[in-house]
Amino acid sequence: MRSVVAATAALTVALVASLAGCAPAGAPSGDVAVAIDRPPLAELTALDDPRSFEGPSTAMLADAAVEPVAAEPAQSLPVTITSRDLSGEVEVTVADTSRVVAIDLSGSLAATVWGLGFGDSLVGRDVSTTFPGAEDLPVVTGSGHTVNAEAIIALAPTLVITDGSIGPVDVVQQLRDVGIAVVFVDRSSSFDGAADLARQVAAVFGAPAAGEQLAERIAGEVDRTRVEIDRLAPDAASDRLRMVFLYLRGSAGVYYLFGSESGADELVSALDGVDVAGELGWEGMRPLTDEAMVAADPDLILVMTDGLASVGGVDGLLGDKPAIALTTAGQHRRIVDMADGQILSFGPRSAAVLDALARAIYAPEAGS
Repeated sequence: MRSVVAATAALTVALVASLAGCAPAGAPSGDVAVAIDRPPLAELTALDDPRSFEGPSTAMLADAAVEPVAAEPAQSLPVTITSRDLSGEVEVTVADTSRVVAIDLSGSLAATVWGLGFGDSLVGRDVSTTFPGAEDLPVVTGSGHTVNAEAIIALAPTLVITDGSIGPVDVVQQLRDVGIAVVFVDRSSSFDGAADLARQVAAVFGAPAAGEQLAERIAGEVDRTRVEIDRLAPDAASDRLRMVFLYLRGSAGVYYLFGSESGADELVSALDGVDVAGELGWEGMRPLTDEAMVAADPDLILVMTDGLASVGGVDGLLGDKPAIALTTAGQHRRIVDMADGQILSFGPRSAAVLDALARAIYAPEAGS
């Protein structure tokens, strides 16, 4: 597995392990079937000075649905995939994709399967997979995103796809002992990684053409959205918003700063913000300290919606963490939240996530 992906996966698994039993019950909020009628990003007028805006904002997808690139993609099975897991390289033959469980920390794998046009093959989901059409699938991950092997086996899947971000990984590997084909794919928390993931998952399904089609769609949509964000963001680098991403789970007293290789850096860069974590040399995911928060002094803080709710909203966050209240973002209450299963998902809805966040950051008065 590529070094960046391996490092990110290791940090993610460590974080998930520390949060086992601490995540809120139920699926993350935010994925709704009703589309929001709103003007295109290109028609919005940005704030004259985004640093001076007062108050929190919530970023919402205009349409949470994942649109497939094809109704019935052509497949050529069986295929042999080189999968890398705890035991090293393993050759896995995939002959049947009729019953699939695709699971990871962010719900990106199931969304990718759906985006390729194989949504009907999904028979189970992780807790982060909440997009319209998948919400009624049985959940096979427990608290802290741990894998429930018994729940997966009970669904009689012919194929399990994962990326090692949830586990225990050895438990996932053991599913092979009951005859299930288990494939581990590489995943990078980035927009390029979202396109690459489309190609990898399509290869597992024996449908490379659909994978290329989805990869090109993701890349094209992200590129076009970034052009519109460039128009909204301040022209001068010195005027751009200093941003930081915080992971919050108040019930467990968990507060993390997300740095490079966590995906937050990619998000901030695409939003034309100043990546404070990168500026300070923070890597991966690290516990929040008062000293780090004061040193960062962000203009704007990105968070997950359920995470913010778990600390009592903006008031609770600023009350529990006086160091955050002292920052520019804290003084202006400039907190932007987005649904847990969306903000760092890096999948078929990547451009839509950027679009929603850009609205909340640069044109919050225009509404969600």
